[in-house]
Amino acid sequence: MIFNIRVIIAVALTATFSVISACNSTRSNTPTIATTADSTIMLVARLASSNEVPPNTSAASGMVKASFDTQTNLLSWTVTYTGLTGPASAGHFHGPAASGMNAGVVLPLSGDLQSPIKGMATLNTAQTNDLMAGKWYMNLHTSANPNGEIRGQVSVKP
Repeated sequence: MIFNIRVIIAVALTATFSVISACNSTRSNTPTIATTADSTIMLVARLASSNEVPPNTSAASGMVKASFDTQTNLLSWTVTYTGLTGPASAGHFHGPAASGMNAGVVLPLSGDLQSPIKGMATLNTAQTNDLMAGKWYMNLHTSANPNGEIRGQVSVKP
């Protein structure tokens, strides 16, 4: 009887120490990683000819949907549009500029400019600060509107 109690206690203690070791081992080897929801900021811009400076009469419209990862400073975007007067000849993120003001190119779009346009870039600190302050805009150019056919101010999605 005493032998059985000692065996039971020994097995119970061994099992308890194994569980504690496993928990401590798991805890120390698992890094804390922010979830996507915590580290990603969604951004949007509505593209219209009336937003160009100066405005034009194009009936085109478009949308920028972007995400910014605050852990890696990676900006990813999709630009969609319809109704341009011709093929998009160029597209850019510009800044820093408030709505209604013009600024230089911060980030040119590359590759195929047919809708949808997808891309990504890693931003530096100054670019990140301007983007988050709402000081970037996106515009698309065509041969009929070489200074920009549609434009939209990029802002954090509410």
